[in-house]
This record gives sequence, structure tokens and C-alpha cells, in this order.
Amino acid sequence: MKKITAFNVLDHYRVWLRFDDGVEGEADFASHVGQGVFVPWTNYAFFHQASLGEGGRTLTWPGELDFCADALWLQVTGKRPEDLFPSLRTERSAHANP
Repeated sequence: MKKITAFNVLDHYRVWLRFDDGVEGEADFASHVGQGVFVPWTNYAFFHQASLGEGGRTLTWPGELDFCADALWLQVTGKRPEDLFPSLRTERSAHANP
């Protein structure tokens, strides 16, 4: 399980992130703005209230809005869940070949 060790809120609803394994990159949240629980982000100052939660396991905003570090790592790296959780490969293989 990944942890975020540093972050910086950027323009255009992007956030630069560094993870505990040294991976760094940007996550783009623009597609969420104004949607469902993310309506508060239409106030750009609210989006800038991002903080780390759960010891770096989440990127969070007031009102219990948060993103899991693992999901953000996948977005930043472009990898698939199976790359982060190898056991998913064997589970899927077992279902594919009964």
C-alpha cells in the first residue's frame, strides 16, 4: 500500500504528488469538478485546502472528500491494479481457467 510523502496543489485542478517509493507525478482532478460530492471544488479556494490524511494514505479535503494513495499512484504511473497488487493477477487467472 502506497503512501503520499509530499504534494503540491497546482493550477487547473492538478496536484503534484510524491510517494514513499520515490514515484513523482501529477494527478488531474478536473473531470471531477462540479460532479456529485465534488461540487465544492467549483470554489477553487476549496480545492486548495487539500491535505494528507491517514498518515499519507489519502489526499483529503474538508467534508470527508478523499482519494486513496493507491488509486493516485495508479493514475500517476499509468499502471494497472495488477501491477500494484500482484495477487490480482492470480485471482483473475484462476477465474479465467476454471
